[in-house]
Amino acid sequence: MDNFNIIMFVCNWGPHAAFQALQDAGSDIPPQVRMVRIPCTGRISKSLLFKAFEMGADGVALVGCEPGSCRYGTGTASAELNVDDTRGILELLGLNQTRLRWATFLPEQSGELLGFLQDFQQDLRAIGRNPVHLAAKADVPRQVLVRGSEYGSVAGADSASARKDLTRSAGPPTLPTESTDSGSTRSDVTRQLMASHDVYACQDCGKCSSACPLTLSGKSFSPRAMANAIIAGASDSPAVAEDVWSCLTCGLCYDRCPSAVDFPEFIRDFRNILRAEGKPGSEAHGGFFQSLMRTMAAPAVKTRRWRDLPQDIQVDPHSKVLFFGGCAPYFDIFFRHHLGVNTRAILFDSLRLLNFFDIHPALMAEERCCGHDLLWSGDRENYIRLARLNVDAMQSLGIEEVVTACPECHRTLAHDYPQQGIEVGFKVTHIYDLLEREIDKGAVGFNKLNRKVTFQDPCRLSRLEDRADLPRKLLHRLQPKGFEEMRDRGRSALCCGNCAWVGCDTYSKALQVKRLRQAHETGSDLLITACPKCQIHLRCAMEDPFLGKELAMEMMDLTSVMAKTIRWE
Repeated sequence: MDNFNIIMFVCNWGPHAAFQALQDAGSDIPPQVRMVRIPCTGRISKSLLFKAFEMGADGVALVGCEPGSCRYGTGTASAELNVDDTRGILELLGLNQTRLRWATFLPEQSGELLGFLQDFQQDLRAIGRNPVHLAAKADVPRQVLVRGSEYGSVAGADSASARKDLTRSAGPPTLPTESTDSGSTRSDVTRQLMASHDVYACQDCGKCSSACPLTLSGKSFSPRAMANAIIAGASDSPAVAEDVWSCLTCGLCYDRCPSAVDFPEFIRDFRNILRAEGKPGSEAHGGFFQSLMRTMAAPAVKTRRWRDLPQDIQVDPHSKVLFFGGCAPYFDIFFRHHLGVNTRAILFDSLRLLNFFDIHPALMAEERCCGHDLLWSGDRENYIRLARLNVDAMQSLGIEEVVTACPECHRTLAHDYPQQGIEVGFKVTHIYDLLEREIDKGAVGFNKLNRKVTFQDPCRLSRLEDRADLPRKLLHRLQPKGFEEMRDRGRSALCCGNCAWVGCDTYSKALQVKRLRQAHETGSDLLITACPKCQIHLRCAMEDPFLGKELAMEMMDLTSVMAKTIRWE
């Protein structure tokens, strides 16, 4: 294991002086150590720490100043929190949290620093190589750029409504790859993409821009303007490059478009073109979650996904019904020192509801992310790797039905996998469909809920899948003190402000503030959600130092509300 890699981020102040003394003295520093000199350990975010592991580092050491001696005041404290969260993620991924070390040294503690590095080296030898580094890449086409354009030639699909029905019900044509389209120019690929999503059908009416939540929040952003610019051949312009990563892909523009221009999927695929050209994106949180998902695309990674399952939940490893949880545990660890969210409760309460109806599902101990955020942030190559690993694992268990509570997981498994050429071979069910079916059999009631509630629609379920009625069927079965819809609701509901961890800025924050104010206008004291990310993004807005008290409102997922009130009659 002499060729393994240790990345050491060293604070420019005290510990770097200690390391330099070791170099000057010709000390036996482990040759595997690669030192990166930094201004302050507090500047090394969770995304930077984790990125090293995604790139194959076997160990990472963050070496800072002793508490109380940080030149920037809070650097040491911030570094400790970032290391704590990142170690939690590593443990959940099965990478072993001891691969990440945190230590502090004074300038005169060069001997202690040397001992620390030598001990770390020996510990890594015992742990073994990083499985991300060892993983052999799956056989995936280098880049898949755009869909074909057969939609435009389908008989009977001349009207906008017919085209919308077609794109929702029919699988798309095979995507051309570099191997089949090696002679295509960027202009050729862009034109094919525009034809695929009916962008040429734009009537320049402006209904998309007049409905766009970002535009209405004050951002200089217009789906119509972007479409016109790309049609005019200005796809390389700075304005287009910025707007491609600003779009929420929430689907309101598509919903309002009389020509059925599928703008969200156009943006998704255009991002893939930009990625293929090596152009940067605009990921939130330093791209942490994209790094996390790319790491899970390594076959050798063995996650420890359900290690904290409550004892009251019953599962059956031999069941043909699988519950797919999604990324909630990773979210909770990442945000635990800032937002304090508990989206894992959605998963546990979903399982309790399944148990209520005597359904004891199987769980995948090594469950990976569905890949939604990779696909929608332009990394289709790693999305395909992840999708194949997921489907292979489910099929190896003989799974016949997959149940999920996450609207993004549901869309990804049920719609995007087949659309992107991954045949699943099993039924995908949103838990709301299962609950509605079981409750409709009778003998089930709900205890009264002494709260006045309102509801936040998830974009993927209510708009992109056109299922706004589904959660409302369940909401109307509950017995709250009152249920009042927000001003914008159902297919017209406002997005929570972010999708796929892309493009978070002051305008998306303004959108979140607007949405929470709408919730307060209903007079409700409980905001019911149906997506873990809605909880995270709206909670983030509530942390605003100036508006926090005005915006604060308790949130609870619909599954949790049902799990706490359901009963047999």
